[in-house]
Amino acid sequence: MQLGLLDQGYWPDGVLTAPTEDALKFDMLYAKKAGYNLIRKHMKTEPQRFYYWADKLGLFVWQDMPAIWYQHEDTARNRSTYRRELKAIIDDHFNAPSIITWVPFNENWGAFDVRAITDWVKAYDPSRLVNGNSGFNNNPDYQKPYGDPGNGDYVDTHIYVGPYGASVPDDHRAASLGEFGGVGLFTRGHMWPVENNAYAYEPTSAALTDRYVLLLEQVEQLMKYKGLSVAIYTQTTDVEHEVNGILTYDRAAEKMQLERIKDINEAVIKESYKMNFLH
Repeated sequence: MQLGLLDQGYWPDGVLTAPTEDALKFDMLYAKKAGYNLIRKHMKTEPQRFYYWADKLGLFVWQDMPAIWYQHEDTARNRSTYRRELKAIIDDHFNAPSIITWVPFNENWGAFDVRAITDWVKAYDPSRLVNGNSGFNNNPDYQKPYGDPGNGDYVDTHIYVGPYGASVPDDHRAASLGEFGGVGLFTRGHMWPVENNAYAYEPTSAALTDRYVLLLEQVEQLMKYKGLSVAIYTQTTDVEHEVNGILTYDRAAEKMQLERIKDINEAVIKESYKMNFLH
């Protein structure tokens, strides 16, 4: 079972850039301490030191390709740039054993030629798994959805809050819940000065932890009886207006009770060792 966190990697004092190496390591160390075995590096890439520490700490990484985001940016020139930069990312990080999955597209944002690009990535780097469109069930309102590309190694849905409604495996792909959860907690004194939001809310750290434990109990049911192989919770830290992290944006406050998160995460992963996913 791949059980992980959506990791956007933003910082209040550096935005895309961690202020120090200790900061770069901090989120990964916390994920490991909380019992996760995976981080999904979402819509950005990191310096090589990030992947070095993921390798050293023993964390799986899904690496997203940043999207062509807005409607009017989807041009022939930008598609060509996308292909060139996707290849460059794979070339740059090819030797990081922590990276187990490439994710060319997220939720149809800027998606094009999804099936062909998924096949290209798989052929270019056959040593990795490929998730062609994580959350193919979600779609911006300005374009027709591509939907499930039907190829690659995962059939992947995003469900908020979830986890029910997640994918089930097909004949050649594992079932993945590429994003779920997103439950928020307002943490006075540690929030970005904008209107803060989340997919759902709990009033206290104890209540949020209770909710998380329940979600993971449900994930375990899907793993055991529906064939789910991946669950990625949103998210590692708050990010400006998003208050659904397990840590605050400044990394100064833990929003859930760490030992209880660790216990349920490790219990679900341990339960997966008992299962035979090959039928």
